[in-house]
Amino acid sequence: MRADWAGKDFYAVLGVKKDAPADEIKKAYRRLARANHPDSNPGDTAKHDTFKKVAEAYDVVGDPAKRAKYDEMRRLYAAGGYPAGGAGGGFGGGFGGQGGGINLEDLLRDGGGAGAGGFGDMFGDLFGGGGGGGRRRTTRPRPTKGGDVETTATISFTDAMDGVTVSLRLSSESACTTCGGSGGKPGTKPHICTTCEGAGFVVASMGGSFSVNETCPACGGRQLVYDEPCPTCRGTGRGTSARTIQTRIPAGVKDGQRIRVRGKGSPGENGGPAGDLFVTVKVSPHRVFGRKDDNLTIDVPVSFDELALGAEIRIPTLGGTPVTLRLPAGTPNGRTFRVRGKGAKKADGSRGDLLATVEVQVPAVLDAEARAAVEAYREATASKPLRANLFEQAGA
Repeated sequence: MRADWAGKDFYAVLGVKKDAPADEIKKAYRRLARANHPDSNPGDTAKHDTFKKVAEAYDVVGDPAKRAKYDEMRRLYAAGGYPAGGAGGGFGGGFGGQGGGINLEDLLRDGGGAGAGGFGDMFGDLFGGGGGGGRRRTTRPRPTKGGDVETTATISFTDAMDGVTVSLRLSSESACTTCGGSGGKPGTKPHICTTCEGAGFVVASMGGSFSVNETCPACGGRQLVYDEPCPTCRGTGRGTSARTIQTRIPAGVKDGQRIRVRGKGSPGENGGPAGDLFVTVKVSPHRVFGRKDDNLTIDVPVSFDELALGAEIRIPTLGGTPVTLRLPAGTPNGRTFRVRGKGAKKADGSRGDLLATVEVQVPAVLDAEARAAVEAYREATASKPLRANLFEQAGA
């Protein structure tokens, strides 16, 4: 980024007000980027230039930290700190009460004209850091967030309903215990990476006027390199650690659900935060109960006479007292009854229902008395065959 950005109004480029909220700025950028994208406007150099300006503006005011620094720079400019074009002009006495020409590039260097740290510290992210050349030079590596860790936990059906605390044995990347994550041989000192000049990244051209930042292949983003690598990790700064943690699986978790545990992944580097742990839950099936969304299901065996004549039957609930189902006379086989509040626990603390489906059980063997009763029933209903209209309907 360039020092002359102090004289540019990025809000005007995006067509928004200075106090516009972040979502409004984002919408404006997307609208303008779509309208002026080179792929949609081949050969239209005016729109290509507009696209570059829009991208340049959003890169600053679309980032909260950069936007705050840019606003402060603009405030100083409006107060007479320096004229438009910044880099070539001096200050006219309106900044800090100083007269004469103070070059903006001098002020942007580390320690230049603004007390300890100077404007290079205040606006380092905006203008590429101290020192000329547009790259940030530092001997302090940036904090890096640790990697995420994936694992699987198998729990019982009952524990999935009630919630359970499980112990997880994890193996993950961590800082090398020999070099503390620096990648250098203990006792040696680092120097700034000459490939990225301490930026931690290099600019890779994507063709035409497009480019992206990529992690520096020489220092791996650490910004510093050692002439003698650590003999244990061979300069990677990484090792493997094994640990056991306790984590809570919430009540009502579903089979295959992925749970995120923040801060329990691999540790970060240079003071950076740890990554996250992602636990995929496997729920063992139950011998009696099943699950459908937030409801539990159960198949209830019944006899023919219970459905035909009606009955009251007791059925179990998961972890609770049994309940009584009242079957009306003439209940069809396969009918499902709903028992409120006896299902799985929901996210809001309430519970789903228990869905009980009645299924007629046909005995494999009948004793003489039962067989005589069934034969008597057959004779009594012989004049009302069930399949009387089946063939007529099949041929219709």
